[in-house]
Amino acid sequence: MSNYLLFLPHLNALLNGTSTVLLLSGYAFIRQGRVRAHRACQISAVATSTLFLASYLTYHYSHGSTRFAGQGIARPFYFTILVTHTILAIAVVPLVLVTLVRAAKGDFGRHRRIARWTLPIWLYVSVTGVVVYLMLYQIYPVR
Repeated sequence: MSNYLLFLPHLNALLNGTSTVLLLSGYAFIRQGRVRAHRACQISAVATSTLFLASYLTYHYSHGSTRFAGQGIARPFYFTILVTHTILAIAVVPLVLVTLVRAAKGDFGRHRRIARWTLPIWLYVSVTGVVVYLMLYQIYPVR
């Protein structure tokens, strides 16, 4: 496997962490009424998450799956996080798209209603993506 591919899990964690910061910043901005800053953060979060998805798919297409090496209580903890992360990562894609389309159309009432669901799910996916990375590659790496 190429050396750049071995770097992709680290890049993926960085992209997930960046998405988390952008989402939280965007939320803070909209609470302050700073619409342009909110929009910039949310569009950047979408771009960052899109880069993550491309990187993730590239890595797993070339590398396959990575075995979790943890033992004991770490195993059910890891797999619970992984399963919920995976299910919600799939579910959040249409939520993000609908949320963006409603904002782009200026339908801010409906945008807010769906964003109340989209934001916490997207945050969970971003944060647990970093947790999965830490457990797979830092805390319990395959030796």
